Amino acid sequence: MKVSGFSFVKNAVLYDYPIVESIRSILPICDEFVIAVGQCEDGTLELIKAMNEPKVKIIETVWDENLCEGGRVLAMETDKAFQHISKDTDWAFYIQGDEVIHEADLDEISKAMVKYRDHSKVEGLLFKYRHFYGCYDYIGTSCNWYTHEIRVIKNKASIYSYGDAQGFRKETDEKLQVVAIDAHVNHYGWVRPPDAMLRKQTNFGSLYRGPLDPNQPPVCGKFDYEKHVREIAPFKGTHPKVMQKRIARKNWIFNYDISMSNKSLKGYFKLFLKKYLGIDTYYRNYKLIKG
Repeated sequence: MKVSGFSFVKNAVLYDYPIVESIRSILPICDEFVIAVGQCEDGTLELIKAMNEPKVKIIETVWDENLCEGGRVLAMETDKAFQHISKDTDWAFYIQGDEVIHEADLDEISKAMVKYRDHSKVEGLLFKYRHFYGCYDYIGTSCNWYTHEIRVIKNKASIYSYGDAQGFRKETDEKLQVVAIDAHVNHYGWVRPPDAMLRKQTNFGSLYRGPLDPNQPPVCGKFDYEKHVREIAPFKGTHPKVMQKRIARKNWIFNYDISMSNKSLKGYFKLFLKKYLGIDTYYRNYKLIKG
């Protein structure tokens, strides 16, 4: 069985993406890792090269600014990396630059790949999600966070990155048939120094609404985590080993009165529908099947 990891990145240094940790977190179960690195001047390309990992294959790309509406450019960059994995790959393991897999889950993921490799109906593996917010000690619990997503797919030409690269679909916009596995993705997209977070959010907006005005003054200031906080809860688990050095370097304080984090009426309603009526109103970009 051959497994290829793949991802894309641009300006990881400027916006403080843990891209190196992301790659290293799944590298032990990958035979290769293809990373599409967009044109940038912040040292991201040099950062990836400095990993000095024989498995890592770098594809240098240029982002199409005409595809910024709705974040489509992110999906296009994902597809570029996917198209460069080896032809004899069985499974393609996708991970974004702010996602990290815990080493404790790698064995479970590998077992699922072996089990479903020859199951023609199974097109992908569905992961659970932990969305960290503010700092590494809290996770988001509101109904606004997506709870699952596809991160391992079969190596088929008909599969492509969907929307703004959150998930995948095939052929004529059809959802993939997937099986759920007992493995998590740790999403650190909302955990970075407040100044870097503000830069990231400003840039991220341009990927959906078009390029920023070149005459606009540079982004300064800090992101106000408390102002934007939704429902959160203390994280009681452990972080991946590859994240330990980054976490130790944390140089900002996020203090929040957890008693103020109450579930919204919308959240309670969604939970009620799912628990008592079997109606799942949460985001679902896949067809869940039994393996």
